[in-house]
Amino acid sequence: MLLGLRIENFALIDQLELEFGVGLNVLTGETGAGKSIILDAIDAALGGKVSSRVIRTGTNRAMVEATFKSHQSLAAWLTEQEIDLIDENSVIISREITATGSNIRSRSRVNGVLVNRQLMVGLRDRLVEITAQGQTVQVGQSAQVREWLDVYGGDALIKQRQVIATAYHAYQQAHLALEKRRTSERERLQQLDLLTYQVQELTTANLSEPQELEQLTQERERLNHVVDLQQMSYKVYQALYQNDGDTPAAADLLGDSEATLNDMVEYDSQLQSLLELVRDAQTAVVEVGRQINAYGDSLEADPQRLEEVEERIRELKQICRKYGPTLTEAIAYYQRIQQELAELNDSEHSIESLEQQEKTCFDKLTQACQKLTKLRRQAANNLESRLIAELKPLAMEKVQFQVEIVPIVPTAAGADKITFVFSPNPGEPLQPLTEIASGGEMSRFLLALKACFSQADSAETLVFDEIDVGVSGRVAQAIAEKLHQLGQSHQVLCVTHQPLVAAMADRHFRVDKQTITQGKGKKTNNGSTEQRTVVRVTYLDNINTRREELAQLAGGKSATEAIAFAESLLLQAANHRRQEL
Repeated sequence: MLLGLRIENFALIDQLELEFGVGLNVLTGETGAGKSIILDAIDAALGGKVSSRVIRTGTNRAMVEATFKSHQSLAAWLTEQEIDLIDENSVIISREITATGSNIRSRSRVNGVLVNRQLMVGLRDRLVEITAQGQTVQVGQSAQVREWLDVYGGDALIKQRQVIATAYHAYQQAHLALEKRRTSERERLQQLDLLTYQVQELTTANLSEPQELEQLTQERERLNHVVDLQQMSYKVYQALYQNDGDTPAAADLLGDSEATLNDMVEYDSQLQSLLELVRDAQTAVVEVGRQINAYGDSLEADPQRLEEVEERIRELKQICRKYGPTLTEAIAYYQRIQQELAELNDSEHSIESLEQQEKTCFDKLTQACQKLTKLRRQAANNLESRLIAELKPLAMEKVQFQVEIVPIVPTAAGADKITFVFSPNPGEPLQPLTEIASGGEMSRFLLALKACFSQADSAETLVFDEIDVGVSGRVAQAIAEKLHQLGQSHQVLCVTHQPLVAAMADRHFRVDKQTITQGKGKKTNNGSTEQRTVVRVTYLDNINTRREELAQLAGGKSATEAIAFAESLLLQAANHRRQEL
């Protein structure tokens, strides 16, 4: 419930503080007095769109602060948003709007905490519901009508909508995956040809050992230098083991050294370790000599093998240039494209699998939509009977109303196009409400619709902006009684020109414009005192002021007849309240 509203430099309002109460709160005043500015300020505080025009001329900052009475579910929601409660009973929402040159900025706070627009939307839905005759456009929008019906249908319907949203997302993902595969088929075939050729080429190359190129290079060097290696190995053999020349071989020298040391050990045993080292060295030299001799004997020229090695080296280098740059990388690439080729060859199976997956998701979506349609038809039947019952007291006894549900392609919100069709007169066919309803009929329809939603609506404050435009007499009285009835379960704020509606108010405010002198003797350029127009709101807290205001609404002046009429309206309203009790 809206407890209070504080406004600074907003449109024609310089400063204003209002306190609202339970039941029906009415704002009256002449056309253009600024009544709608109050509602605009409430809308702005709750995150509505604003422009630089809302900032009072001559200033660069506007501020609106609305204080609402909290309740358990609202407090729990704020706690989920990590917003601390100031106390258990109130929530303070403020919005500051500033203009710098041509730029406009605004900041919203809840209990002093800066919040974003998304959070304000969620909070607004929990606090206030604004209804105006201008919502005729919304009544003609299938999406909005669908939303109204779903809210009226309750939790079961809303939960099914969530199921459909999930199912629709899954179907969209499956559909996109299938389309992506289909549109890439040409690329797949081109890639298939390329990889098939590359796999064949690499398979023919018989790649297995990453070090093969290095090993072949070494073998080529050996084959190219067989004669040199034979000569050098014989030279080493002579130097180590058997020398036919004048210079003794290393093995002979080590043998002499061993004999000498052996004699020396007989006199000094400390040399035994040196003797062992020489013996080991002689053994090693002899072994090396034998092996190098065998190596030299094994060497022989092999032109055919050399040609094979050269050819293999050229082949491997070509592979490396195309798929390397190293043989290790070429082998890794070969292994990778074998897997890619297998996946591409399995594409047809993948398409079939994706088609089946899409069908499965679509079937699940369709089934969920069918369940939702059934729930909507049940809610529609209830709404039809309830709305007709609400319209009858509003001088629409013969009205016919239906919620028309037509199947469409499934969407994230279901597979239904929903239209309100309406016939105010017997014998006339049902037609879309927006095409045939007059302004007065639309006013009554919106009021009755809101009455139907009053139990399902989470907002505790209902705002009606000139909902009674275009009606008079008995219809106006019926609207007044309906607004007062809504005021028994909700706080109702209503801007009205109807004295019948105003008379039913629990709290009555008069809005008017006044001209004030700006500053203390401040002069304009031509020397005259500067004057400004401001909006003022007066709480009519006694029977006399209310009677005078109702007389003004009824007759335009406080004539005897108008006063008498105003007194009768107040008496009639009092009697109606007693009857409700």
